[in-house]
Amino acid sequence: MNGDVVKLTVSTHKLFDYRSTLRTAKHLAEEAVRVVERAVPGRMPDVQIILTSERGMAEVATSSEVEAAGNVDKRVQARALRAATRTARDTAGRTVPLVDGGVLVVINVDQHPNEATFAITLVHELVHAMQLSRKGVRERLVSGLRHDLGVERLSRRQSREHDRCLKQEENEAYGAEYLARRLVPAAA
Repeated sequence: MNGDVVKLTVSTHKLFDYRSTLRTAKHLAEEAVRVVERAVPGRMPDVQIILTSERGMAEVATSSEVEAAGNVDKRVQARALRAATRTARDTAGRTVPLVDGGVLVVINVDQHPNEATFAITLVHELVHAMQLSRKGVRERLVSGLRHDLGVERLSRRQSREHDRCLKQEENEAYGAEYLARRLVPAAA
């Protein structure tokens, strides 16, 4: 840990009667930030964690991606929301860079029947948050978002490099999921 104070906020979006889940998520998030910050290279940025359903996940993640990408047409926004809604059913969590330099972690609570699975997803997404603090990663992800949303095209070479880096980062995040055992002994 580098002595900087990480601003961590945990909230819900379009969820009702989830007070105990929110309380558990706040506790696990504080511990997960400490564990991931010690084990993964990089600096933990300010993190906003939003717990939501699959529909809310698509809305929150897409609106944040559109904001990060900048100047996006309304039709493209609607298309991106439809695509995110189709994939949200199978998605446990997503990490999106924010304009202010922070990171948004959106977690689908419907995918997590217990604390152990929630801890695994939380650690996975926090590893992605740490990756965003590394040199050039945030800029590459934003340019990838701009490419996906049709704002600014990448060359084939840049697109292949972006995909290769995403796969490498995803493998690193899967490899760090064992850290969830430090939060909840039954995890992983």
